[in-house]
Amino acid sequence: MTATEAILALVDDRALSADIDRVVAAAGVRIVRATDPSSHRVWTGASAVLLDTAAAQRCAARGLPRRPRVLLISGDAPGPDEWEAAVAVGAQQVVTLPSGDHELMAELADATEAARHTGLRGPVVAVLAGRGGGGASVFATAVAKVATEALLIDGDPWGGGLDLVLGSETEPGLRWPDLSLAGGRVGFSALRDALPTRHGVYVLSGSRALSGTHSSNDIDAAALGAVIDAGSRGGVTVVCDVARRPTPASETAVASADLVVLVTPADVRSCAAAAATAQWVAGGNPNAGVVVRGPSPGGLRSVDVARIVGLPVLASMRPQPGIDTLLERGGLRVRPHSPLARAAREVLAVLSQSPQLEAAAEAVA
Repeated sequence: MTATEAILALVDDRALSADIDRVVAAAGVRIVRATDPSSHRVWTGASAVLLDTAAAQRCAARGLPRRPRVLLISGDAPGPDEWEAAVAVGAQQVVTLPSGDHELMAELADATEAARHTGLRGPVVAVLAGRGGGGASVFATAVAKVATEALLIDGDPWGGGLDLVLGSETEPGLRWPDLSLAGGRVGFSALRDALPTRHGVYVLSGSRALSGTHSSNDIDAAALGAVIDAGSRGGVTVVCDVARRPTPASETAVASADLVVLVTPADVRSCAAAAATAQWVAGGNPNAGVVVRGPSPGGLRSVDVARIVGLPVLASMRPQPGIDTLLERGGLRVRPHSPLARAAREVLAVLSQSPQLEAAAEAVA
């Protein structure tokens, strides 16, 4: 996935939109329009963001993170409402059109040029189960192993540790209890060197709280966001196994993802539970779909699962032979033609079909 050079325009005012179109055409840059950003990734991924006052107020109310190159566009000299909205959303400038045409043109050209030199950003996938024991940890690990290079993040403090699924529990390196970022930024090269690795997958896992110990795997949402961002800036595929309950950490992972994958077995009870999970997932990120795990004891088809859960089906998979034995003896091995490998490749193919900003803009249109 390449770093986007597109300008994100969140402008309801038609007259301002026409003025912006004129400036964009003169600057020769690419623009994507939406009513609201569909996720935090869309907001942070654009080379610049243009807002009118109403859009700035909506984005501020959503608590979107501060980012550079946010411009509030006004048709008249800015008054108290415009300045208040600009401060609330963290805009660096208020530009009045048409008198500020040249100023806006220069800002857009600079933003686009800067985006061309930021390098590649890796895609981010959040995986969670529709119900308890639905197979999210196994599928997240499979996606990471099928990707060329991946950072696998354990975002479920109740999951027992992804290193057990990957088979890296004896490898030395950093675990969640050892990491203290306090919301700060971290470079991927430093993170990569500190993490355990197995077969091209870097893993940040929790540790196990055994009987009589007081270990804690609580995950700080800001630290999780910093680790996800580090992996993406490092150009690797970031796969986050997410707890199926809404917590600040799980909501951060869902909002940060280019694609959210909900894994559900193909039975009525599991699909009913997945439908409830899908409601809060779609509220945090509409770029979501279902991976259906067979077999279906009642004959549910993929189209039936999609209808019950309320999300499109990304992949359907047959049972994985011998999966329980593999997990007990050295961790998951994903053979190229196995059901897990095929489903993981289908999810990665969906992720790579179009740039994140364009896909997300279509989703909110």
